[in-house]
Amino acid sequence: MMRLPLFFARRYLFSKKSVNAINIISLISLVGVLVSTATLVIVLSFYNGLEHFILSQYSTFSPEFRIEPRSGKLFSTDTASFETLRNLPEISSYSEVIEEKILAEYRQQQFIGRLKGVEPSSLTHLITQQMLIGGGLDLLADSAHFAILGATAQANLQVPLQQADHFVLLHTPDKKASVSSVNPLEDIRTRRVQPNAMLTYQMGFEDLIIVPIDFAKELLNESQEISAIELYAHDDNSRSVQRKLQRLVGENYLVKNREQQNPTLYKTVRSEKWIVFFIVTIIGVIAIFNIIGSLTMLVIDKKQDMIVLNSLGAYRQLIQNIFFYQGLMIALIGSLIGALVGLGFCLLQDRFGWIRAGQGSLFDAYPVEVRYADILLILVTVLLVSTLVSYLASRLNIRNMDRRLDAENG
Repeated sequence: MMRLPLFFARRYLFSKKSVNAINIISLISLVGVLVSTATLVIVLSFYNGLEHFILSQYSTFSPEFRIEPRSGKLFSTDTASFETLRNLPEISSYSEVIEEKILAEYRQQQFIGRLKGVEPSSLTHLITQQMLIGGGLDLLADSAHFAILGATAQANLQVPLQQADHFVLLHTPDKKASVSSVNPLEDIRTRRVQPNAMLTYQMGFEDLIIVPIDFAKELLNESQEISAIELYAHDDNSRSVQRKLQRLVGENYLVKNREQQNPTLYKTVRSEKWIVFFIVTIIGVIAIFNIIGSLTMLVIDKKQDMIVLNSLGAYRQLIQNIFFYQGLMIALIGSLIGALVGLGFCLLQDRFGWIRAGQGSLFDAYPVEVRYADILLILVTVLLVSTLVSYLASRLNIRNMDRRLDAENG
């Protein structure tokens, strides 16, 4: 019984109508669904590309795992569990870290930045040569007192990139100073360090001043405790490694992956994508409502056919299904072609980079990343909306046609 409405719907969709405007309106409806679907695929793929680019920029400098105390800022690693942790076969890099806000000074220029003390052996995992404006990793590894300035720290202090003898003064309050001290300046610990390299811009880390952990502990007068442990793993199965690390260190510590280290960044990037998806979907719904106009004109054009079908015994639901299925066919054809058009455009952009970014951007061509789960979501969304619109349009139009027929017969 379902084949008969489909047969009529297919014939009405592709056959020439008595009024040429109906063909045009049907084509506009199909194009509206097509453009809406293609736009959603392109927009989400571009946002996926931007999301991947932004998160990759953050991830290049953030550790794969970071262990922090559940309460407080500092903790001691003088236990057997942390010694075991350092020697785990899954771990490729282990570095104890101490961080604190400090005041940096260079020739009357001052800047409040973040001091980060790291183990020198971890530099090869933390930094690549491409991330340095000046200096080299080989020089840093051989130096016991290296210092690496973040982009914002270097710009505010105006430290020259090419100069041999220049030192930055680092000031911090002495946490263990006597409360009875008469001169407050005596409670300030000051050390000087020579910058060996400068970082390119690293999102979230531009205010860092990286030094050896022994130097940082001496400056901060903190010989026993640290702020965190940063880890990199050999295994790609990061979830299983994270669970193993959490079991090893216990409930008093938090083992964070990259997303958990900066949840605000990840949530912001992803929420922007779905906000845009919602806005474009609303615009697409407006285009899909062209189906109502198309079905209304078709009902008027095929009124005589419906009278004949009714006289042959076709019940009202069958006639309604003819127009309902035609609306679905318009939506299905338009959404499938639109998805293919959007997918093709994204693949071409990914390969050839037609749409270029302006000068000063962090990338030459806008990045795209096609996620087929997003395309499936788009198709489901478009078809659900189209199904609802087609059902309402067919029901209302058949009801109006019945009223007109009753008025004519009356």
